[in-house]
Amino acid sequence: MPVPFACDVYDPRPLVLLLHAFPLDRRMWRRVGPILQARARVLAPDLPGFGGSTAVTAPASLDAWSDLLETWLEVTAGPRPVVVCGLSMGGYLALRLADRYPHRLAALALADTWAGADSEADRAAREQRIALVARHGVEALVEALLPRLLSPTTGPERVAEVRRIAGDQTRAGVTAALTAMRDRPDSTPLLPEIRVPALVIVGVEDALTPPSVARATADALPRGRLRVIEGTGHLSALEAPEAFGDAILELLAEL
Repeated sequence: MPVPFACDVYDPRPLVLLLHAFPLDRRMWRRVGPILQARARVLAPDLPGFGGSTAVTAPASLDAWSDLLETWLEVTAGPRPVVVCGLSMGGYLALRLADRYPHRLAALALADTWAGADSEADRAAREQRIALVARHGVEALVEALLPRLLSPTTGPERVAEVRRIAGDQTRAGVTAALTAMRDRPDSTPLLPEIRVPALVIVGVEDALTPPSVARATADALPRGRLRVIEGTGHLSALEAPEAFGDAILELLAEL
């Protein structure tokens, strides 16, 4: 039956949206979320085809995902701007959201990611990974990616965690995400137009998007600054959740 009264909920805390990396799901934020929740309302969705979001969208594109995300945010958060934090694939999506729905951003955090489109070599590598998943399954892709996702000094429990979360993903979801990342547009021209407070985070040992790339991204953002996290690779939030969470709290303090 309908609720018999209308109600407004007043929560002055900022909203933080955490967008996960490939090929993981929202569980990668399980140690970062509690750090933030005293100062913010935290939203950590599974992206299409990952974790509990089992539906794979067609076409598989980050622009289509950003449209779905905006529709979901309108229901979940109303018109309020949110602090958008995306790591790796999540960073690609954060930039597409910023491009298509700039009113949605209160602040932006880009972690272990970059704004450019795939080069021809990168596109070919995505195709090879799609073929690998088709032939041998997600587990084969995870084993191929693992050496480049984490710092060489990370502990075995983190390796096991990444292997477990990534191994739970479906072939359809992983293939759709590889396609969406392969075909994403170049967001580099967008960076100078993003006027909200912005933070670029990178693991000092990130082999995929190294600190030099992160610094160039931060320099291109009018209100951007860089935070390098020691002892971490590409999945900095998972390897050093305390340092990552503290960096996001500093961004919230600017609002």
